[in-house]
Amino acid sequence: MKTTLVRWLDSDVGHSFRTSPMAIVAALIAFVCLCCAAFAGWIAPHNPFDLATLNLGDARLPPAWMAEGRGTYPLGTDDQGRDILSALIYGARISLVVGLASVVLSVLVGVTLGLLAGFKGGWIDAVLMRLCDVMLSFPAILVALLIAGVGRALFPNAHESLAFGVLILSISLTGWVQYARTVRGSTLVERNKEYVQAARVTGVVPLRIMRKHVLPNVMGPVLVLATIQVATAIITEATLSFLGVGAPPTSPSLGTLIRIGNDYLFSGEWWITVFPGAMLVLIALSVNLLGDWLRDALNPRLR
Repeated sequence: MKTTLVRWLDSDVGHSFRTSPMAIVAALIAFVCLCCAAFAGWIAPHNPFDLATLNLGDARLPPAWMAEGRGTYPLGTDDQGRDILSALIYGARISLVVGLASVVLSVLVGVTLGLLAGFKGGWIDAVLMRLCDVMLSFPAILVALLIAGVGRALFPNAHESLAFGVLILSISLTGWVQYARTVRGSTLVERNKEYVQAARVTGVVPLRIMRKHVLPNVMGPVLVLATIQVATAIITEATLSFLGVGAPPTSPSLGTLIRIGNDYLFSGEWWITVFPGAMLVLIALSVNLLGDWLRDALNPRLR
């Protein structure tokens, strides 16, 4: 019996993946980044956030291939003596967790509201769509800055988990709008088709029709949008951290590392900010390329 992976590779989407070198390379890069982030404690050569192991005498050491570089710090160290490579691995974990969690929350809220607005119509549709218009009238980064700033002001001594919760909420608050509008448009088309009318005639309750019949047929665009939005959420989180309202200083993400290194960019210690920036670009680019491939694979007219 064929395994699930083999069956997927034999499908149309799997064939599209196997014949696309760009998708394979992007998937490998994303997989390596996810593995490094998930197993940071085992893969990273040092724990860059353990204050007991830091040595200020090793601060601002260049990469190992440069003069005065050391093999124990392959990519050099920052101003506090932290290993850049280890900081990248731990920082990528924070960025990926925040990005993925915010997208999951946005999908749950957006798909639910979009499905309800498109299927029910009437005043529910009007109210939800006007709410979407209001949210779209504000720049997403400004809304995220506002929520993150208010959260920090209300809970100045909050635990790190609460700080990450506020950060995820601030990114999700504007992210759900695109899913709601996408699902609403697809639902308006699906609700008038024969299979939905047949379910209504047989007495199936509306909630079951939305969940069992309409929802599976509107999830294609959502999957594509969610894949691309992961990269957007990661960049938004990095922007907030760069501005000082993102991840806590005790658990810096890639954005925080870039902000720290920005002070040393023109003083010769370029590696402190260049390597975190390159890591952020690599993650965002690989996810975006996967999203582009998935869009083409799920739409036969684009193949």
